[in-house]
Amino acid sequence: MKSKVFPEVSTEPSDRGVSSPALTDRSDPGKYSLTEMKVLDMPAMARLIRCLFAVVAISVTLLAMAWPLAAAENSGLPLPRFVSLRSDEVNLRTGPGVRYPVDWIYSRRDLPVEVIAEFETWRKIRDWQGSEGWVHQSMLWPRRMVVVTGQQRRLRAEPDDKAVPLALVDPNVTGRLLSCPRGKEYCRVEINNIQGWLKRDEFWGVYQSEYIE
Repeated sequence: MKSKVFPEVSTEPSDRGVSSPALTDRSDPGKYSLTEMKVLDMPAMARLIRCLFAVVAISVTLLAMAWPLAAAENSGLPLPRFVSLRSDEVNLRTGPGVRYPVDWIYSRRDLPVEVIAEFETWRKIRDWQGSEGWVHQSMLWPRRMVVVTGQQRRLRAEPDDKAVPLALVDPNVTGRLLSCPRGKEYCRVEINNIQGWLKRDEFWGVYQSEYIE
């Protein structure tokens, strides 16, 4: 385990099946004929068969009802997509379930991650370093965050290369994504309570063709 470092029913007649007066009443051996005994057994057999069909029909109905419920576990949201971690401690597992071992432990709330697959209530994610694994959906939320990549970056006052720098931001620092105007190279972010602009290629957490108003 590693930690991420951040800044059944039978239809056959039997002796113990449905009783008949021909078998139980011995006071008058001539009272029932063999033919009559068979006729008396037929309604019971018919009832049993009807019951079996009813059980099968109910089972099929229950299965049909359960299938959409299981399918509803998936979000229906687009893949891939960016989200962020909801807790300061999140287990990244090798498969979609608690029976799978923990591969990494994230210890930074609001770290941006990318959801790349879904299975029931589990989400397969990828982080900015390329690590992949499974987390429970309750450990994620849709808040959009970013992580600065590469070298130290200038957080600018305006979306322009010549704009005044407001702060110098180190790699692996996280911030909140506020907007990415359509057709613009810059996105507006908030880092340590300072709002400014970074180029899309200066951080991880947004798609190149994505815009956020």
